[in-house]
Amino acid sequence: MTDEQENVEIVKQLFETIEQGNIPDALNIFAEDIYWQSPVTRTGSKELSWFKPRHNRKEVFEFFKELRNKMITEKFEFLDFIAQGDKVVVEGKNKGTVISTGRVYEHNWVMIFELKDKKIIKNQHFYDTADLVKYFY
Repeated sequence: MTDEQENVEIVKQLFETIEQGNIPDALNIFAEDIYWQSPVTRTGSKELSWFKPRHNRKEVFEFFKELRNKMITEKFEFLDFIAQGDKVVVEGKNKGTVISTGRVYEHNWVMIFELKDKKIIKNQHFYDTADLVKYFY
């Protein structure tokens, strides 16, 4: 298995662990000093309170807590995994429910992961935040 294939498998393992609701094990896939940003945008919103960069596992754990307090995310659907060197780009989509309104959302996204020594050291998550915010009303 090449390093690129192994990196893809590590990212797939991350998604499987998150889908199982096992955030502590998911955090072990990250380097301690991970850089995590979701969503990647210059414009925040009160609805997406999880919007801000995170810099370590503890802060990423807080991201998941904030997200879970506002949304129930269903199974991810993966459209593509692209690996080059230490980077893995994942194109996907998912749907879920906004807890405060009960509204079901669907959205497409792209995540870019960077790995070093078999740990994820960076994740940037891109999606249309304006499209998602509308489900909070």
